[in-house]
Amino acid sequence: MKEATLTRIQLSEAVYQEVGLSRNDSAKLVDDVLEQMSRALVNGETVKISSFGSFHIRKKNERMGRNPKTGEEVPIKPRNVIIFRASHVFKDTINNAKRRSASE
Repeated sequence: MKEATLTRIQLSEAVYQEVGLSRNDSAKLVDDVLEQMSRALVNGETVKISSFGSFHIRKKNERMGRNPKTGEEVPIKPRNVIIFRASHVFKDTINNAKRRSASE
């Protein structure tokens, strides 16, 4: 399976092709949406996108980890992590696409 990365430029180009905005306006729209999502997450809000999924922040407490090279125990500082939970619609879409490509 070929791994590819969808970039911001590709997203703005897709908006340009589908919506018909100028390339500059499409790029600004993509940037604005991503900025709004980032701002909401920083403020502790959950970002839900219908038929896609939701993003939220989870606080991880301090814990003891282990350096894999030396085996030495090292404290891992508390931090926030971003969690993505795919919707059932999105999961079904992905699973159906995998089944179709496997049968081809």
